[in-house]
Amino acid sequence: MEAEMRILITGSAGFIGFSLARRLLENGHAVEGLDAMTPYYDPALKQARLDILRSYPKFTFTEMNIENRQKVEDLFAKVRPTHVVHLAGQVGVRYSLSHPGDYVAANIVGSFHIIEAARQTGVAHLLMASTSSAYGANTRFPAKEKDHADHPLTIYAASKRASELIAHSYSDLYRLPVTMMRFFTVYGPWGRPDMAPMLFLDALLHNRPIDVFNHGKMTRDFTYIDDLTLSLEKLMGNAPIAGAPVGDFDSLSPVAPHRVVNIGNADPIELMDFIVAIENTTGKKFQVNMRDMQPGDMVNTCADTRLLQALTHYKPTTRVEDGVAELTSWYRDFYAL
Repeated sequence: MEAEMRILITGSAGFIGFSLARRLLENGHAVEGLDAMTPYYDPALKQARLDILRSYPKFTFTEMNIENRQKVEDLFAKVRPTHVVHLAGQVGVRYSLSHPGDYVAANIVGSFHIIEAARQTGVAHLLMASTSSAYGANTRFPAKEKDHADHPLTIYAASKRASELIAHSYSDLYRLPVTMMRFFTVYGPWGRPDMAPMLFLDALLHNRPIDVFNHGKMTRDFTYIDDLTLSLEKLMGNAPIAGAPVGDFDSLSPVAPHRVVNIGNADPIELMDFIVAIENTTGKKFQVNMRDMQPGDMVNTCADTRLLQALTHYKPTTRVEDGVAELTSWYRDFYAL
């Protein structure tokens, strides 16, 4: 990446935002962080991440909510970022069933504020977090960026898809380069405690049973956090250019500098095999309650990552066994178990 980049990361106290910011800071880049520090999950974990980032002299931070348009625009005007990685928003598939308004406010309205501020300040590349859930009822695997994503199964997925469409219109109208990143089940050290890898590990180390939905008959394209952040770092300096596709599989818009990129491991495994990997690294056995499928869950996820590889010359390679071992080691150290 160019040394003169002025990088703004929204959601910088979150799992992915923190991990990406730390990678960029380690590589000598200055990073402006933004986070609302909401209590959706343990704020102490977010604070611990933020404390680490604040130890870097090239890190600055603003606590704010992206739903406040004026504050967002004021921050952009002050920082004048050249590159923005927008990771802030309301996460969680199941939480969206009971709190749908939170997703409209954060993921649609809040994301619009980021997009508009990026337009106003002439950002060279806006990268925005989307999700594999955007594929919804699509049954083609591996999922390709050009596959239909018009049948979301949850408000969470719908809100992310809406932000993709808004970003595309801005990209076309104002020639704003935008990369939408569809993440596939990210896990690893400093991970989100509401996601299955951390929920399972926490239950096992505290001798509690776990609920396994659809009786374990699901596959997931688990993506290790270091693979994802390295992919993001490589994508930052590779803004889409209208009319310059990369191969016939590219999702580049026919009219705008806007593309969608899958970021996954492209090697899905059975959920029960992931559970066994946790058992193997801890030396303990789960107590399992088999449950029926939950509303909004996808049975299988698998990313076609040919575009990611073509753009970055990188392929995520971390084996689940190795990633789980790193997660377990961090978890035991952080929580003194």
